[in-house]
Amino acid sequence: MRVRIEDVAEAAGVSMKTVSRVLNQEPNVSEDTRKRVEAAARKLQYRPNPSARSLAGQRSFLVALLYDNPSSNYLMEVQAGMLDACIAQHYNLMLAPVTYGERKFLAHVDEIIQHSRADGLVLTPPLTDHPGLMKRLGQLGIPYANISPKLRGGRIGVVLDEERAVREMMAHLVSLGHRRIAHIKGHPEHGASQWRLNGYRDGLAAAGIEFDPGLVVEGDFHYDTGAICAQRLLLMDNPPTAIFAANDDMAAGTIRTASEMGLSIPGDVSVCGFDDTPISRQIYPPLTTVRQPTREMGRLATNELFKRIKAPDGGQMITAGYELQLRQSTGPIDKGRARRR
Repeated sequence: MRVRIEDVAEAAGVSMKTVSRVLNQEPNVSEDTRKRVEAAARKLQYRPNPSARSLAGQRSFLVALLYDNPSSNYLMEVQAGMLDACIAQHYNLMLAPVTYGERKFLAHVDEIIQHSRADGLVLTPPLTDHPGLMKRLGQLGIPYANISPKLRGGRIGVVLDEERAVREMMAHLVSLGHRRIAHIKGHPEHGASQWRLNGYRDGLAAAGIEFDPGLVVEGDFHYDTGAICAQRLLLMDNPPTAIFAANDDMAAGTIRTASEMGLSIPGDVSVCGFDDTPISRQIYPPLTTVRQPTREMGRLATNELFKRIKAPDGGQMITAGYELQLRQSTGPIDKGRARRR
């Protein structure tokens, strides 16, 4: 038989209302009572009934991930982190893909919210900075959390110091002797694209290297655009000795193009990316990249959303950490080859 909330209440020696408050992590419950209820729920292997919870609490106990992002690797990591948070809170997760530039974009979002009755949303770039979407969510009064928004004042979610991370990546390339370093930008609507470009420029300036706009080409975070942009760079009369792509997917496309052109990596050209998604470890050579804790960022953003769902002023903007992952795709410059090129 299914274990009921009444069974947990009886085992813990409290009321059903107290059990409900503990399971929903509401305040004003003593720590001793909370521990007794949680222990009883574990012992009885109690699993809340989503329908009953929804009717009792006027919530759907569902949150939605709203996204329009070309990197499946990035999205899988965000989803996994959100799922971690949802399981811990006995919530369900819904995936809601949308098209940023679509004429009926806002109408589509309205439809998702109306049909799902989601208690809140997590937004990924570039949706985090869509002015029409921000206004509409405010009108609807639906809580939302952001991952890597451009604008941060008064918002909740999680961000990364991406400019600093890229400056450190540039310092790594410079330490290997590289002076002619190219950059493949990301999608123009993403805040990450601008931050990573800023970090690239600042890193060059710190090394006394003059910024050359001819070494910057625009991709859109897709693998294929990385491959196309890399071809443009590597066919230059004076090609770069290192390429920093704004995400791992484009860096992987760069490696493919370089290999097809008969170039060795990192012997002829060093390549690095950003994110540390699974593809960075699956390609050869393994990719030097910035480890953005994407799964953890999904979890943190969702937890901040839960705080906002429970209280109108709940939640905050959290800054996540990062780490350079130095692998075999970057290496010392071959000065002889560089001179011949």
